[in-house]
Amino acid sequence: MSRTRTALLAALVLVAGASGTAVAATPSADAGIAAIPCSVDYKVQNQWASGFTAAVTITNNGAAKSSWAAKWSYAGNQQITSGWNAKISQSGTAVTAANETYNGSLGTGSSVSFGFNASYSGSNALPTTFTLDGVTCNVDDGSGGGGGGGTDPSGRVDNPYAGAKVYVNPEWSAKAAAETGGSRVSSQPTGVWLDRIAAINGVSGGMGLRAHLDAALAQKGTGEEVVQLVVYDLPGRDCAALASNGELGPTEIGRYESEFIDPIAAILADSKYASLRIVTTIEIDSLPNLVTNTGSKATATPQCDTMLANGNYVKGVGYALNKLGAIPNVYNYIDAGHHGWLGWDDNFAPSANLFHQAANAEGATVNDVAGFITNTANYSALKENNFTINDSVNGVSVRQSKWVDYNRYVDELSYAQAFRSELVSVGFNSGIGMLIDTSRNGWGGSARPTGPGATTSVDTYVDGGRYDRRIHVGNWCNQSGAGLGERPQAAPATGIDAYVWIKPPGESDGSSTAIANDEGKGFDRMCDPTYTGNARNGNNMSGALPNAPLSGHWFSAQFQQLMANAYPPL
Repeated sequence: MSRTRTALLAALVLVAGASGTAVAATPSADAGIAAIPCSVDYKVQNQWASGFTAAVTITNNGAAKSSWAAKWSYAGNQQITSGWNAKISQSGTAVTAANETYNGSLGTGSSVSFGFNASYSGSNALPTTFTLDGVTCNVDDGSGGGGGGGTDPSGRVDNPYAGAKVYVNPEWSAKAAAETGGSRVSSQPTGVWLDRIAAINGVSGGMGLRAHLDAALAQKGTGEEVVQLVVYDLPGRDCAALASNGELGPTEIGRYESEFIDPIAAILADSKYASLRIVTTIEIDSLPNLVTNTGSKATATPQCDTMLANGNYVKGVGYALNKLGAIPNVYNYIDAGHHGWLGWDDNFAPSANLFHQAANAEGATVNDVAGFITNTANYSALKENNFTINDSVNGVSVRQSKWVDYNRYVDELSYAQAFRSELVSVGFNSGIGMLIDTSRNGWGGSARPTGPGATTSVDTYVDGGRYDRRIHVGNWCNQSGAGLGERPQAAPATGIDAYVWIKPPGESDGSSTAIANDEGKGFDRMCDPTYTGNARNGNNMSGALPNAPLSGHWFSAQFQQLMANAYPPL
């Protein structure tokens, strides 16, 4: 049923205040276009303490135009600092956005979009009145349709984390709380890993998917609740590592679809769970391997060559996106490696193109993708403050240091933001958001540098100032010296939907020695602290902690280290 314009706009202001994401009223299919000469869709895509990013779409329902200008006013102290796809000016609280030379044509029924960054303090209330060439938009005579909080046609919100609590896994929480000092973090939300078929119904008496969703409903109360799932069981999974090898062989795509994805989709589609916002991390550590560890590359493995040739990573990801993306309250985020994997020119653009191929495979489309996640279960520092990629020492670029090694990025935030732009440029929707796993990238404690390194050489400068204390950026298993990173939070930076703890801190990356098991988990020498390395880590020591259990099993010594080296400190 329709609501009046007054009620609608009041509701929208409430949504904006609660979630930082709002959209002005647009006519529904039955509203009658003549009643609404134009509509303005105004969304706050990301919001932080002192600023926000907004996207605006104008639809012209009147006569065709060769130029246009939209106007609105703010109730607060919002100040636009930069914009794109429109000439934006501001006088006091009044804003005018006029066409650029290339987008002045606006036909009947046509839309145009632009965006901007702005600062604010206090509240960031939604503008209530918009005009297009002097005509008031979004005016509903009472017979028009409704609107909502930053939604797309499926009913999804722009950022599922905005204005929502996030599910605390009681199983992880209990393990964390049982550790000395663990109660300081045991109420943090972490990812639920569906890493084998048996995990759907629960392993060894543990909680299955339905039990987690039921628990999330109990935690939800009357507000919004996000549940974070890791969907992780591709055929020939993680072809460049053994600790995370899965149960399905390279050709078992049929089992992946019918025994893994289909049952998950059936549970998530249960109307009982329709009020939850279900965020899925889709298949970590697989698609990037097809770019970096195949063919004639020094890092290539026969297993990755097999998966590139048979296409089952692309097919599997496409199938998962298609099946899960058909469920209106599911938000799919594809794994996008990390800066120390895909940040090099040779890997950056090819990865974006491969992800686009997978997002259009097996019936999936880019509309099934809410965004991407970086640094999943990894250790890359969020933000290196003591040096930038543009610095040089004695005329030698930071890119030439041994640590950076000609990468374009020195930390995860700059990589995630740049990769988001690359993904949009190859055809993903402009509204996609990024997640960054900050569960173990804090690098605090006594070893954390307090300022830049000595300028004796570019290496002393980088190594003396970098927070990330790994021996090599390619080291990934149970890293010595790591700490908890930023606590989970929504919309912390431009283009970032949330910082998340997808890898539950305290769960091992892999065993230090070979351990017989029925979980399909091999022994990877990268988890052996005595290992002297391979081409993927520059033939350096692994940097792994000793006495680690199988991947996913509780590793008390690591959890204690993560708390001791947390940054921000606990």
